[in-house]
Amino acid sequence: MTFLIADTFTDSLTRLTGDEQKAVKTTAFDLQMDPSATGLSFPERPWWPCIAPFIWPARCRSAASCSRRSPSRWHSTACSTLEKRHVESYPQLALSAEGCSHYSSHVEFRPLDGTRRMAASAVVVLGFALLVSLAAQQPQTPPEPVVPPRLIVLLVVDQMRADYVDRFQGDWTSGLRRLVTDGARFTGAAYPYLTTVTCPGHATIATGTLPYLHGIFQNTWFDRDSNRVIPCTEDRSVKAVSYGREAGEGASAGRLMVPTLGDELRQRGGRVVTLSLKARSAIMLAGHGGTAVTWLAESSDQWETSSAFTPVPVPEVQAHLTANPIEADYRRPWTRALPDARYQSADDGTGENPPRGWTRTFPHVLGGSDPDPRQPGKDFYEHWERSPFADAYLGRFAAALAESMRLGQQGSTDVLGVGFSSPDLIGHAFGPSSHEVRDTYARLDRTIGALLDRLDALVGRDRYVVALSSDHGVADIPGQVESRPNGGRISTRAIGDLVEERARALLGAGVYVSRVVTNDIYLRPGVYQRLTKQRGALEAIRRTIARQPGIARVFSADELRDATSSTDRLRRAAALSYVPGRSGDLIVLARPGWISAAAGTTHGSANPDDQRVPLVLFGAGVKSGEYGGAVTPADIAPTLARLAGITFPRAQGQVLRDALATARTAAPNGEGRVAVPR
Repeated sequence: MTFLIADTFTDSLTRLTGDEQKAVKTTAFDLQMDPSATGLSFPERPWWPCIAPFIWPARCRSAASCSRRSPSRWHSTACSTLEKRHVESYPQLALSAEGCSHYSSHVEFRPLDGTRRMAASAVVVLGFALLVSLAAQQPQTPPEPVVPPRLIVLLVVDQMRADYVDRFQGDWTSGLRRLVTDGARFTGAAYPYLTTVTCPGHATIATGTLPYLHGIFQNTWFDRDSNRVIPCTEDRSVKAVSYGREAGEGASAGRLMVPTLGDELRQRGGRVVTLSLKARSAIMLAGHGGTAVTWLAESSDQWETSSAFTPVPVPEVQAHLTANPIEADYRRPWTRALPDARYQSADDGTGENPPRGWTRTFPHVLGGSDPDPRQPGKDFYEHWERSPFADAYLGRFAAALAESMRLGQQGSTDVLGVGFSSPDLIGHAFGPSSHEVRDTYARLDRTIGALLDRLDALVGRDRYVVALSSDHGVADIPGQVESRPNGGRISTRAIGDLVEERARALLGAGVYVSRVVTNDIYLRPGVYQRLTKQRGALEAIRRTIARQPGIARVFSADELRDATSSTDRLRRAAALSYVPGRSGDLIVLARPGWISAAAGTTHGSANPDDQRVPLVLFGAGVKSGEYGGAVTPADIAPTLARLAGITFPRAQGQVLRDALATARTAAPNGEGRVAVPR
């Protein structure tokens, strides 16, 4: 094995002082692996990216190939030894024991033969020598102090595809224009996982981790214990707290397995305020607690929260809702906000699926189909959610709470999160090429502009930071785009029936499928084991599914359990969405252009239209510009944590340092960990 770093190592040693050389040699001796002890195993990738974080966590971020296993005795000894020697000899590099121990959860330990043990030891020595050499050459100037933003603003636009920025920004004159022009835009942002839907997207943004780690891989999934489909935020141990007539069901982030950025900031005195039409959006942005976490009830005619966040209605929220009923928009017409020439596609698009009471063409009257002109009915509330007026309401709501709760005006860093849900509901019905979607973003530009203007006045133009992204993209309506003639609709019910039929042929009479939810097929208890034991049976079922139109791949659960670093893009995407005990037994991936919606369009695949989303940072501590390269929305939370000057040890995402205005060195957020698989 040839180490390209060898010459650097030799050169570095000659530049070290006697004491420094002694430190390197002593540390190398301490880190020699005992032949009887376990060693480090780095499957599929070079060893250096994995061993480097032991030596220099603040510089290494590419160890994605290391699997997660329990730390070994060798690792504990090596970490404590290295940390001790490092702090004694080179305190300016601030290698923390916490960072070292955290990394252990992402490394797989296996016995190594003598040759590989010697090679691994050599890498340790080389890496440490390089660290010492570079440290010695760095000027010993004190780090620039971090001035945390007073307020972190998370804006998540549900179903905003990445290409919308290029397609629509000519329509923008206010908030979206300001963010894209004056902020840091990352043009290569994409989710690396399969099930691109709302709950996992918001959880990924808020936690800086991916579904296989944070546990939220679907909006709903089949719960084997209760034998039913459950929402991602269902929690029967808490009660709903209503701002209206009656309370619905309790909800919380109880199934989220890691903390959010908001959770970390609350521990330091920060307040967390989130709101959305969807419970899963507001809750996942907040986390396991919050000052005011508010969403629209399932009935769509009242707002609510839960006892997971407050035992009684929050006064500031109640005051705004009482003074600003959504019914004020009853019978309001939704007409085009832009000149007709800006809408280039047909208004009456093939495959559009408007809600009851609306047609495929403008104008759309909110509640126009309700029988009583003085009393809003069910159609009004469905229309209101599917109009840009709901986004505008959320924008005013957020600004009002920022003022009444004095967010960003106390000593700690607060969080304001807004999940703009209407673009998703509108997009499902009308599709990404529709007049309605284009108009929605023209109006959202104004909504966000008004919110930013208010925050400028309340908090200070340079005292808050904004992250804008989306939870997922969306597919085109099949057959609507001439440049994409291939595509169609997949029936999940038909897939379930096929599996049932094939299983009967293999195993005999019986019922074998519990449920199909999005990409996941859940088999009845014991069926998967029976199929794996019967030679060729599981493969026969997979082939049956794979032969259906629109199916790209079919994976079994066993293929995904240790595949988060696979070089097979689709297998890795499925593995990153796989949560043992929660995910299905078979995972189905659709071809580009194929969707599971019976009408309109949808998302939830590993295809680029669903995975690629905007990612923009703006405000305090952010350097404007356009940045290429592969990033993910999991990078948002650790980057904001860095700006806030706090440690966020569970995050997998990277700190987007290229977009930071200054070298923030107060907290090691995002560094020394396994990088998010790209």
